[in-house]
Amino acid sequence: MKLNARALESALPLLAVENNCIVNKLADITVGFRLHLPEIFTMAGDDYKMLHGAICKALKLLPAGTIVHKQDWFVEEKYKADHEHGEDSFLTQAFQRHFVERPYLNHYCYLYVSKLPKSRQKQKSNRHSLTRRRLVPQEQTSPRELQPFFDTVSQFERILQDGGIRAVRLTDDEFVSEKGDRGLIPNYLRLQPDGSKRVMLEDWDIDGRVRIGSKDVMCFTISDTETMPQTVDIMANYSPLASDSTKFVVGSALPVGHMLTCNHIYNQYICIEDAQATLREFEQQARNLHSLSQFSAANAVNRDWTQRYINEAIQQQRTVCRAHFNVMVWTEKPEQLDSLRARTTSAIANLDCLPKQNTMDAARLLWAGMPGNAGDLPSDETFYTFAEQAVCFFNMETAYSSSLSPFGIRLCDRMGKPVWVDLSDEPMDKGLVTNRNKFVIGPSGSGKSFFMNHLVRQYYEQDTHIVLVDVGHSYRGLCDLVQRKTRGKDGVYLTYEENNPITFNPFYVEDGFYSLEKKQSINTLLLTLWKKEDESFTKTEEVALGDAVEEYIKLVRKGKVDPSFNGFYDYCNDEQGFRKYLLEKKFEAKYFDLEQFLITMQPFYKGGKYDYLLNSEMKIDLLNKRFVVFELDNIKDHPVLFPVVTLIIMETFVSKLRRLQGQRKMIVIEEAWKAIAKESMADYIKYLFKTVRKHFGEALVVTQEIDDIIGNTIVKDAIINNSDCKILLDQSKYQHRFEEVRQLLGLSEKQKQLILSVNRDNDPRRKYKEVFIALGSYSKVYATEVSLEEYGAYTTEEREKFEVQNRTKQNGGDIQVAIIDFADARRKPSQVA
Repeated sequence: MKLNARALESALPLLAVENNCIVNKLADITVGFRLHLPEIFTMAGDDYKMLHGAICKALKLLPAGTIVHKQDWFVEEKYKADHEHGEDSFLTQAFQRHFVERPYLNHYCYLYVSKLPKSRQKQKSNRHSLTRRRLVPQEQTSPRELQPFFDTVSQFERILQDGGIRAVRLTDDEFVSEKGDRGLIPNYLRLQPDGSKRVMLEDWDIDGRVRIGSKDVMCFTISDTETMPQTVDIMANYSPLASDSTKFVVGSALPVGHMLTCNHIYNQYICIEDAQATLREFEQQARNLHSLSQFSAANAVNRDWTQRYINEAIQQQRTVCRAHFNVMVWTEKPEQLDSLRARTTSAIANLDCLPKQNTMDAARLLWAGMPGNAGDLPSDETFYTFAEQAVCFFNMETAYSSSLSPFGIRLCDRMGKPVWVDLSDEPMDKGLVTNRNKFVIGPSGSGKSFFMNHLVRQYYEQDTHIVLVDVGHSYRGLCDLVQRKTRGKDGVYLTYEENNPITFNPFYVEDGFYSLEKKQSINTLLLTLWKKEDESFTKTEEVALGDAVEEYIKLVRKGKVDPSFNGFYDYCNDEQGFRKYLLEKKFEAKYFDLEQFLITMQPFYKGGKYDYLLNSEMKIDLLNKRFVVFELDNIKDHPVLFPVVTLIIMETFVSKLRRLQGQRKMIVIEEAWKAIAKESMADYIKYLFKTVRKHFGEALVVTQEIDDIIGNTIVKDAIINNSDCKILLDQSKYQHRFEEVRQLLGLSEKQKQLILSVNRDNDPRRKYKEVFIALGSYSKVYATEVSLEEYGAYTTEEREKFEVQNRTKQNGGDIQVAIIDFADARRKPSQVA
């Protein structure tokens, strides 16, 4: 510093920090809050109106002489590996390496409410603590006079909370630490929001340009009504995410918030005025302008505007205030100044304001931005307005935040920062959903397979039992990795082959206990085999068949027969078996045609075409296998085998639900649901989706096309209505006829906007696909971005799958080494280095 420079400590306008308040040397009392704003791109128009109304209502409570200073920090930071959630598996480590050191813009939001002494409320612009040598409080206030202010601040806080903004009162230690080297105040003095770092205070150079240590600071102001738009709104349409048929609303101040991707602070000041005194001054000014109007048309215009201001203040009971807004940007690289100046002025221009770099008052504005020093805001840098208009310039959004839940998955926000997201437990705890079931719609090429692989892998790594029913070999690579890691204990991949078909025994239970659910699943299977898809069954037939199953199970329990479909068929055909039972119950053929039933079931009986399917002698134990894939691509078009095999697989999952108490379970049904979505299956599907919640499980159905669900009552009634989590990928081709889908899925207008914004503004420098996730009424869009290693494990491209398989053979069957080779072959030289 220069010889005539003052020590920064001696110039500080702050006297003390006590009782969770900042006390200024000029008797200003300041209370601070940390604000937790709604997340960016998640609010609808009504949400913005509610926030605006809440803030305006809170401001009306504050007495004249109060200054509200909202300060939003946007700071460039770099992603650090997160080792808190789940195990660091091979693919998780690859994910962490892919993102480590990735820059992103972090956001910190604070709000300070300052009570100024009466003698300081009309402070002139040439009187501020930065240039005065002696700082002597001019007015002392007693606790009795301060208590109404604190009561009002408490009401202010409650109104913000009710409006959707979580406000947390700042404490003494958060303002400044005991040693004075940490806290919001010393952090501001060095433009370093991270209080965990012990950095000494740096010199302030305000001679000519403004510098704090090695940081060059530029200040851009919005403080002149002539440079501002005639009308303002709390929200604006964000065209990059809007579609031809929908707007996409965001906060009006977004351009100087998250969209300005550099280190900057956005300061927002509202000075509450004495309305009566201010309006008397304006009335006198209007009379003077009227007298001078005959000499200048400009005076007549100003007179009319002044009168309009007075009329609106009185008629609509507006909150009279002065306002000021500024953006402070800084950099430690002087060569970036021109670029930052251009980006900042462009951002302000997007607010429909004329950009102005303030060089004369930059130091004073920087000084006034200090927590607790809003009273030093120069009055000639403010303009008269109403609180309702001023609040339209408030930043209303923050970045995506990670869930605090220990369970979840890693995704990215729309800016590219990894976030931890809980789609199962936290939404239940918060009451957003009543079940964990999920419904996924993703057209071919939308990234559905990548998202699903990414989801089930992370669920598996957090001790979830996964059962997958697939028809396209989408999970082969992931299953092979699981097999390698567990040495075959997990990772079962079952596919249907002519010479080695999948076989089951639906009547077999390992512990001999036949629950109500087990009996119901057997009934559903038999009805599916008996009736055609377009053929209905009567209640009498359903009851009679249920009786047959019940009577046969009694014989099994007594040890008189071995459980199998052949045994059940013999029992039904036996004169002393079910035939006798029907006679005793007086069931006539018109109520239950036993002969027709036996003929229809003949192909599954010994000697029949499908006699192997339901009479397995192998006791395959899938109960404790945590990653089981049933690949049914070879029979996906088979009218008999596909629905039967799918149904039995679902029953296998139900057995996990019943017996694995306290363990998380998930069943994923890909395109297989089409074959089972018929009337005879409706009750069973509905039962599965309702029951899974009670057993710490979730059912997840995946489909490619929205057209598949329109008009399908089984899907609507049994699946959609019982899936509170709805996941949609790119639906841009449906944008002109999305209304029917919106009503079918029960989506709000904002959710429609979010869905149609997917992939509309993707960063070309990154390879990813976006996904819309709705948890009840709460919804967001995330990005599925993965490492090259994960890409190699998840890819469904035939050429790339073939390459991974070949590399696996070349590496002695080690798929992990093959995936590493696959990734290295595609990695840029700079990344390898």
